[in-house]
This record gives sequence, structure tokens and C-alpha cells, in this order.
Amino acid sequence: MIDPDPSARPSTHLAEFVAGLRLPDVPLATRTRAKDLLLDAIGCAIAAGAGEEIGQVEAFAAALGDGDETTVVGSTTRRPLAAAVLLNGYRVTAVTACDVYTPAHCHITPEVMPPTLAIAEREGASGADVLRAWIAGLEVAARVAGGLGYAEFRRRGWHAPGVIGPLGGAAAVASLLDLDAVAVRNALALAGSQSAGTWAAWGTPTVKFHQARGALSGLLGGLLAAQGFRGSEEILTHPDGGIYTTYAGGGNATATVEGLGERWELEAISMRRWPSGTPIQPVITALFALLEEAPIEIERIERVVVSVPANVHRAHDRFGVPDGTFVALLSIRYAVAVILHDRDAWLPQFAAGRYRDPDLARFVERVELRADDAVGPDGARVEVIATDGTRHERSVAVAKGHPRDPLSSAELEQKVHRCADDVIGRDVTDELIERVRALEDEENLHRILGLTRPTATR
Repeated sequence: MIDPDPSARPSTHLAEFVAGLRLPDVPLATRTRAKDLLLDAIGCAIAAGAGEEIGQVEAFAAALGDGDETTVVGSTTRRPLAAAVLLNGYRVTAVTACDVYTPAHCHITPEVMPPTLAIAEREGASGADVLRAWIAGLEVAARVAGGLGYAEFRRRGWHAPGVIGPLGGAAAVASLLDLDAVAVRNALALAGSQSAGTWAAWGTPTVKFHQARGALSGLLGGLLAAQGFRGSEEILTHPDGGIYTTYAGGGNATATVEGLGERWELEAISMRRWPSGTPIQPVITALFALLEEAPIEIERIERVVVSVPANVHRAHDRFGVPDGTFVALLSIRYAVAVILHDRDAWLPQFAAGRYRDPDLARFVERVELRADDAVGPDGARVEVIATDGTRHERSVAVAKGHPRDPLSSAELEQKVHRCADDVIGRDVTDELIERVRALEDEENLHRILGLTRPTATR
């Protein structure tokens, strides 16, 4: 029987989608996009050692208990299931270079990748089953985020990854465990009941911990549902405590389920080209385009004016000269200064050895940040004024890596190599890329996960 109003029961329809998903039903372009997102997430996790606080998170994971059953991507260490999922979630986001679903400012792969890989490793799942579960998790998270009603959600102070991400992780686990639709719905409800995370953490690594904890919540929801544990029949729109109801004043459940299984919202997930906060990506895109168009000598720059949407200005204007890597990754002024000096934007540009340069710190003061909604909700404008009065200007509507200006295969491969080569070696990175892009052909994940270990221990 066709449901006359699927938006009245969005959790049920998402659960039926997950339980009924078969890989041949997914278009080739969608499967390719999903594999690219997985490759990007694995690359970011391998690069996590460049995150200043990663040692603290590793020590925290070790304190959760002993055990070595689950791979920690990019590490020699193995951890118990829950600790590894939490640590892998942080590793994906550690260097602030992972994906983002821009309509809800929600990073998705840090919450979905860790439980997917962990349960697949435990169960010995085939590459095809892993890809199906990965697609299910990404699509559920993107769909829930797309129906959120982000403006009101953000006005209330909620941070999307810790609220939305658990449902994506739970969907992936449920798919790998081959749960029926009722059990999948319970998994989503159990994950959603753990949703949390607010913007009060902005500017601190806690915003990244929201994503790691979201990955763990998804794991717990899926595993508990597999035991027959019950949850709400409608976690999204329940009038008394549903996520859309409580967190966003109602949301838009129609958007959540419209075209489900025919239109793939995961294709709207962006991949960041460079490490740095999501709203800084359009600024970097414009700046590199400007440098390609005009010969700009650092010695002849009098000042730089950067225009961003008002909401981006409010969030990032506080960050100037950095006192840590994460602040460097969030500072628009610093990013502009270091790119103009180094003509690059990668992990060394945001490390202590670079942001502590006093000459660079002085140049940061020449960068002016302005609020201007005329650039568009996802755009930016950069104007460089020379000492002789010459002006060079470039605007972009979206960042490189946005679905409207996606990374090419070559650009994604270059990013993964920059993430991984120093850790696992260039030849191994090549094999990793090849195997993830042919994920359906893998008998299990043993070889792929083994490739992520640092070279010296393999």
C-alpha cells in the first residue's frame, strides 16, 4: 500500500529505504561519488597526525579500555570497537579537511565512516556490502540534514554533526547487519536519542569531538537495535521531543523523503580542497584564482580586503593571529596571509612552525574582513590593493569542491596523496586509491585497512 503522506512518517520511510537498498539500484555516478567521499575520508584520517590535539584524543581512547580488535586508520594502534570508532571519527576531522554538506553546515563522513569500517572489519563484509552500507549512511544523514530547517536549527545554537551524524552511522551499521525495516527504524531512533552538540564549542576542538562522539552514537544505536531494543517510532517529527520538532521548530519532512531512492542527496556533499574551515574555502578558491590571473608580489601588497556573507563574518571575524593550529584553520585573515606568502595552503601552512612567524603575524593585520551578503550565501570576494594603488579582484559563488564546482578525479587524488604519502608512502597511496575506487571487487576490507598503516610497521 502506498503511503498517502510519507512526510508524516519520515523515520519509517528512511528505515525502509535502508533495509531495501540494493547496490544495483544505485546509479553508477552515485556509487562513484560515494567511493570518492570514502577515499577522501580515509585520506583525511591518515593525515590526522598533523592535528595538534590528536595525542590527547588518542590517550582518551586508550583510557577507555584495552583491546586490539579494530583498526585505527593511519595508525599502528588497534583499539576496542567503541574506542576505535570514536578515535577514527576524530581522525577524519582532525586536520579540518573532510567533507561538508553545506545546506546544514554538517560534516558527515566523520560520523559515518568509522562505524561502517569497524563493523565491516568485524563481520568480514564484502566490499560490495560495505559500499551499500556506506551509501545508506551518507544518504540518510544528508536527507535528515536536508530536511532540518537549518536557519532555525542554527538560531537555537545546535551544531549539526553531533545531531544528524549519529543517524547516518546507525543506518550504515544496520545495513551491514542486514536488519529489517523495523530494526533499522529502532537504530535511527536510538542514534537520534543521543543527538547533541552546540555552537558554544565554536573555536575549540570540541566541535570536532561532536563528530567523533556522533560516530560512536551511531555505532551504539545500530548494535543495540540488532539486539531487538526498541526506540521511538518517529524520532524526527514526534511532537514531544522529535529532532525536527525540538531542535528546529518543525523542519521539513517532505524534503527528507521526497524522491528517496531516485534523487541522491549524498551527491550534494562537498569535499574540501584544502584544510581550513568550510566558509574559508571560497576565500581560498578566489585567492588562488586571483594569483593565477595576476602577478602579485608580496612586497608590493598594501592591504587585502576579503568580503564574505554576514553570518560567516560573525563566526570568523574573532580569529586573527593564531595561537594554535585549529585557530589558524579558522582564521580567514591568517589563511589569506599565509597563502600570499607561501602560494600554498596545506598542513605545513597551518602548523606551529608557520603561524608563529612574526613577519606573517604582522601581515595578518593588513587583511580586512568585511560582511557583504552580495557575494552570495556560499561565495567570497578577495581584493588585493598594491602600494602603487593597483587593484586585483576575484569573486567566486562557491568553493572548489562544492557540487557546483567539484573536485576532478586528479584533484582528489592529489589531495589524498598529500594526506597520505608521508605516512604510508606514495606507491601504497596509489594502491589505496585504486582499491577504494574498485571497492565492489574487494572480498573484504583487510587489504584496504592494512594499507592505511604507517609504512614502517607494514
